[in-house]
Amino acid sequence: MGCCIADMRNKEVISQSDGTRFGNVDDVEFDIHTGQITCLVIYSRGKLFSKSQDIKIPWNKVAVVGDDTILVDFCMPDVPPALPKRKFF
Repeated sequence: MGCCIADMRNKEVISQSDGTRFGNVDDVEFDIHTGQITCLVIYSRGKLFSKSQDIKIPWNKVAVVGDDTILVDFCMPDVPPALPKRKFF
């Protein structure tokens, strides 16, 4: 079964190890000499003027490409966990 790069944009990327949802594939990088994909790119969804970076997941970290999702062996250790939402009432 094959998959087009355009089809990958509709697939959500999820970490196998901790269930982190990174978002949908926005772009791919590939080696122009071999034509092989080198990484998946998920654009930063940070706030305006945020210094957050795009997420680049190396292709060798892709475990499974399914119909709707892509499972990866990838974690972002330098990202602090989200703070719990505060209740004001």
